Amino acid sequence: MLLCASISARELSWNFWPTGIQDGVSAGEDTLRWMAGVSAVASSGKYAPFWLQSNSNGDVSSSPFSGNLTAGIYKDAVHPERWWDYDFGIQITGRVQSLIPGSAIPAQQKYGTGYFNQLYAHVRLYIFDITAGIKPMIYETQDTALSMGSMVFSGNSQPLPRITIGFDKYIPFPGCYGYFEIKGGLTHAWQTDNIYVRNNYIHHKFAGIRLGGKLPVNISYEFHHAAQWGGIHPEFGDLGSDWSSFLRVLTAQAGGATRSDQQNAQGNHVGSQQLMLTVKGKGWDVSAYWQNFFEDNFAFIGMGQNLADGLWGVSVKQTRWRFIEGVTYEFLNTTDQSGPWHDRDGLCYAGNDQYYRNSAFGGWSYSYRTIGTPFITSPLYNEDGTIYTLNSRVRVHHFGIRGDIYGYQYRLKTSYARNYGNDNTSREVLSNNTALLLEVYKHVPQAWGMDFGLRLAADFGTQWGNQFGAQITIRKNGLICQW
Repeated sequence: MLLCASISARELSWNFWPTGIQDGVSAGEDTLRWMAGVSAVASSGKYAPFWLQSNSNGDVSSSPFSGNLTAGIYKDAVHPERWWDYDFGIQITGRVQSLIPGSAIPAQQKYGTGYFNQLYAHVRLYIFDITAGIKPMIYETQDTALSMGSMVFSGNSQPLPRITIGFDKYIPFPGCYGYFEIKGGLTHAWQTDNIYVRNNYIHHKFAGIRLGGKLPVNISYEFHHAAQWGGIHPEFGDLGSDWSSFLRVLTAQAGGATRSDQQNAQGNHVGSQQLMLTVKGKGWDVSAYWQNFFEDNFAFIGMGQNLADGLWGVSVKQTRWRFIEGVTYEFLNTTDQSGPWHDRDGLCYAGNDQYYRNSAFGGWSYSYRTIGTPFITSPLYNEDGTIYTLNSRVRVHHFGIRGDIYGYQYRLKTSYARNYGNDNTSREVLSNNTALLLEVYKHVPQAWGMDFGLRLAADFGTQWGNQFGAQITIRKNGLICQW
């Protein structure tokens, strides 16, 4: 009652469809800007430390010594109240790196490479979003800067070329006065690494609802379904890349060239669901969320076989005191995997999921990095060069904090992971790791308006041994033109 009484009439919205879109053009100006930067990494171990390279959209090499030279141009969307808007980005990076002794990964056997970090265009037509090109697929509603990453797309691998159509952000549903919002979309992406299966695709669809609007309490639910499909397999040949195959992947129906696809569903399917409760005040909000992962049959969150698995988190954000702008704690568990047995004594238990691992595609990875949470160990650490996931059962405690201290923007992340491998009948801890990251950025007007960054990272434990690393970054942004 006290909570309801504290809501003033001005805070309530009685607009039939509050899209925020109005007639006319906003007073903002479109700008075309450029950026250029250089960064260098030096580490003491066989690999760069975990948090130095993870969830960086593949932009930091796994090698202990590397350097990047980056340049690009971009235009931001600046007219949210206009019925149409657009933005685009072009960013390219050249990299030099040291070789990793004994590695069978081709990317770790090269002294240099080049790639596009971004090469995309996005158009908003009223409430509809269309994105085409290379752009990170991150759909998290938690604090992305501090989170360990979602279960399906975390920003751990390089961005895939894609086309996405839908509602990228929550929009009000007509007639609900802004208190019921929806989001959703459909993505078709190309997996261009061609490491094992050649010329295959990734399908992704997502949907979400949110209740509360301007009320101090919001509740949301999101669903994500993704699948690797199609392409040419070195043993099975054509895995099915036609329209009928796409429809089977879209609806998770059986079919295709392999026995597993014919018995289960065509393609390598992964998915997640997330429930979130958010309480908002003036200049602050607190969110609690639960993200559940599935690879077999879909069941509503809290009702599936792998109830014990998922990502639980609490995030606090505020804008009234800049020294601490955000704090996040998360716990990840993937040790259940629907039980220890897939089939036994003629009975199918549908367990032993071995997350991210697939007989046809190898695993839920791109360019040797897991596409989902980086704590399910990326194939880039496989000494035999395979792309199979060798460590999918983990328990992780994760903490992050960020803020601004007199113009020094900082971020601190620390994680403790216990790894159990893939054997779901074993409770033995095979390795552990404590990963640390301290990151500081500063804009210095006196130095020609450049941005300077320092990242310090370390690993302690038996997974990769004790290793330390640092990254130094210098960036410069400038205006090309405005209209």
